[in-house]
Amino acid sequence: MLKRLLILLVAAALPGILQAVVADTIELRDSASITGKIIAEKNESIAVDVGYTILMVPRNAIAKVIAEKAEDKEKPVGPNATPPASAALKGRLYQNPGALRQDRTVRELVSTIGEAVVQVRTPSGLGSGFFINEDGYLITNFHVIEGETQISIEVYRSQNGQLERRTYKQVRIMAMNKFADLSLLKIEDKNAPKFSWVLLGDSDALSVGDRVFAIGSPLGLERTVTEGIISTKTRLIEGQLYMQTTAQINPGNSGGPLFNLRGEVVGVTNMKLTFGEGLGFAIPVEAVKYFMNHREAFAYDNDNPSNPYRYLEPPGKNLRADAAAKNSSSNVK
Repeated sequence: MLKRLLILLVAAALPGILQAVVADTIELRDSASITGKIIAEKNESIAVDVGYTILMVPRNAIAKVIAEKAEDKEKPVGPNATPPASAALKGRLYQNPGALRQDRTVRELVSTIGEAVVQVRTPSGLGSGFFINEDGYLITNFHVIEGETQISIEVYRSQNGQLERRTYKQVRIMAMNKFADLSLLKIEDKNAPKFSWVLLGDSDALSVGDRVFAIGSPLGLERTVTEGIISTKTRLIEGQLYMQTTAQINPGNSGGPLFNLRGEVVGVTNMKLTFGEGLGFAIPVEAVKYFMNHREAFAYDNDNPSNPYRYLEPPGKNLRADAAAKNSSSNVK
């Protein structure tokens, strides 16, 4: 009872201020409600900023979450609803979940978000990727397109109960980071439609043992789904932290999304141990967000010789010796 009174008092303390800004409403199971801004979602609770303090609300006490926008107040967003595409781009290329979303089965999720996963083809190989907005921006691994300029994207759409394959060849490299193994691409084909896209979740909210699943094209077998759990969140490999998962990852999965059971991307699959099973690795989605938030630092430009597309080998002892020999011979002439 004391906790309930505390929540009600905090929620009612600043009614004028809270109504003046965009806010979310959390309806509790005991008919009370909290109005504030959802700033984080954990496995067992939700963090709500109510103006001068932050409340941690247990998930088992929540009946419904209503996301309120300044231009469209009191429009409910169900626990499994996806934010509308019109709200996707406001200074960012991607969108985080805008409301509490409940876990669903892999079967249900694949049928709703599977069209956002694509196959990335180059003359030397193939990988996977996924759209982050309806305008054709997509994420894949750097190593999938490394050294390539001819890139095509294969998109699969459900038409009359069957999958329709469409290939787009006007693909522009927007940004890339070799050391994070991430690339941002954009489809620029004329008359390209609006694409299905996915939300970027919170890899920090994951716990070891949480169930995840991957969609990709291992060995060219497009739209392959594998399921597993998070084995560890902090596997250190060559100075980088990766999430380790038992979801099967194979060549061709690289660049594809790793989803939680709310249908949110929590990682980008990028490698596996060759001599082992159930030892796959993914780049945490927080690193993906950082890459896109600072994409200007990694921007690719054909006219810029210093862009991150090419990395020259440092001169070695033999190279310096050859250069010295050439200089001496030129001096003799």
